[in-house]
Amino acid sequence: MRRITIDPITRLEGHGKIEIFLDDQGDVANAYFQVVELRGFEKFCEGRPAEELPRITPRICGVCPAAHHLASTKALDDLFGVEPTPTARKLRELLYCAHFVHSHIAHFYALAAPDFVLGPDADPADRNILGVVAKVGTGVGGEVIKHRAYAQKIQEIIGGKATHPVCGLPGGVSRGISEEERAEIERMARSCVDFSLFSLKLFEDVVLANKGYVDLILSDQYTMQSYYMGLVDDQGRFAIYDGDIRVVDPSGAEFVRFKPRDYREHVAEHVEPWTYLKFPYLKARGWKGLVSGPDSGVYRVAPLARLNVADGMPTPRAQEAYEKMFDTLGGKPVHATLANHWARLVELVYASEWMVKLAADPEITGRDLRNLPSSVRGEGIGVVEAPRGTLFHHYRTDERGIVKAVNLIVATGNNHAAICLSVKKAAQAAIKGGRVDQGLLNMVEMAFRAYDPCFGCATHSLPGHMPLHAVIYDATGRVVQEMWR
Repeated sequence: MRRITIDPITRLEGHGKIEIFLDDQGDVANAYFQVVELRGFEKFCEGRPAEELPRITPRICGVCPAAHHLASTKALDDLFGVEPTPTARKLRELLYCAHFVHSHIAHFYALAAPDFVLGPDADPADRNILGVVAKVGTGVGGEVIKHRAYAQKIQEIIGGKATHPVCGLPGGVSRGISEEERAEIERMARSCVDFSLFSLKLFEDVVLANKGYVDLILSDQYTMQSYYMGLVDDQGRFAIYDGDIRVVDPSGAEFVRFKPRDYREHVAEHVEPWTYLKFPYLKARGWKGLVSGPDSGVYRVAPLARLNVADGMPTPRAQEAYEKMFDTLGGKPVHATLANHWARLVELVYASEWMVKLAADPEITGRDLRNLPSSVRGEGIGVVEAPRGTLFHHYRTDERGIVKAVNLIVATGNNHAAICLSVKKAAQAAIKGGRVDQGLLNMVEMAFRAYDPCFGCATHSLPGHMPLHAVIYDATGRVVQEMWR
């Protein structure tokens, strides 16, 4: 049996590889998506005061630290039994919208756009952010850099740091913002609205106007029926900071809706020995292996999932974009994996609009910033929608608030089974008769890239021993020995 290895896989956060096995006819018999790194944050958070975790867990990753910071801070709210003040909550949410803006801009332009602006089979030397800028113009490249910088600046003003925020405290935040800072944030947020609408128009002009791309998005190669999970507000609308967790089935019907604190009643985790990343699944359906469909416990998170579970968007321009996406793609739910890229831009519009709304709120410059905790419950759970999907932080402590156990179910973990299934399906469609080239392999990578996976924070399972594969070469490059442990 012939084996094809894509190592490392490209345009993602972290490290991973894909192993593809061909049968005697040269067709794909199986494909495995493997996470090959272990970070161990869940273990070395043990023994520390719980209030340190919002400063420790963001160091898991420099791509989505605000997601971990706020999920951790919300877990402390729950642990200490204290609600943040209205001003503190709005500041947290404003910080988080800025985080969404900077993350979604980075993924669309640097990681996803090369496949569509240049084409999936373009020369790998050109299929990157520099190739995109060369194609769409340096002016667009400048706007990308400017608006990511705006989003980072907003995070720095509120969070204390642009990349690893330090503002979250149980019951509130560490500092407020001045009127001058508020006005600066509103100015940058309004510019982000314009840029998000420009990005949506660019997608329409470059991708939706190209029948080949639309056919690719809707093709069976990149389609998979699954359950979907995401936060919704009290009206069932899209939410990223707070709300209920809603799960819809492959037909789009609500399967279950629950409070984040009750996640253990609905979500369990399965472990396989060939990857460091666990496989969350819906307990009501059970773990049936890497299979899709209504009888499987596999579910998906991330932008497309969030729009599939939501009844609508809370902001006007995002609602227009939401309606257009579903009208164009045939109604809800959409099972086309590559539609995540379009959904991500709808979310970019929302996050920009919501920043403007929050920045214009008179309460945002209030000085009532924290409710002080007075007890320790011994357990705290915090959930937010990371840019890559639903993120769970679950802490257990002793009576002094010293951490005894930590469980992190991150967005890429929630998507792990779906990514494996998507990679296998894309490989089976792309590789026939043993014919393999860079363009075909990139079409396999496109299947996982749509999820915007991040493996820095996704790796938690240690399967009993440290696997090792050593290859020894002589001076001519000939393999003389291979050893496995």
